[in-house]
Amino acid sequence: MVRREFREHVFKMLFQIEFVDRRDMPEHISLYLDYLGSAGDTEKEQIKIKLQAVIDKVNEIDGILNEKTTGWKTTRMNKVDLSILRLAVYEMKWDEDIPTGVAINEAVELAKHFSGGEGPSFINGVLAKLVD
Repeated sequence: MVRREFREHVFKMLFQIEFVDRRDMPEHISLYLDYLGSAGDTEKEQIKIKLQAVIDKVNEIDGILNEKTTGWKTTRMNKVDLSILRLAVYEMKWDEDIPTGVAINEAVELAKHFSGGEGPSFINGVLAKLVD
């Protein structure tokens, strides 16, 4: 599985935390991973580990986003964009294997595929503020 596909799976499961009780997430994660026939057990475990790492930092990530955005607090953001931003911020701040530029580029690519028309530029603009 290529990194882009891996990231997309983490994003899709991260998106669910906005709509699913966190106590039910283990079951949702398990069902989602069972659906991934193309992924091996090691890849599935890596997806779970990264997802949990992002979820563990959600409050801190949201604090960073709320501090850097004007007029677009996390409670007001479209949930797709918010999920993409959370993943990107995690990669930029805590994932030493992902260069900042790659995290931003991949977030913009996710937005092109999953967000609305202004999503990619919004994502890029917010993440650019974090680079300073």
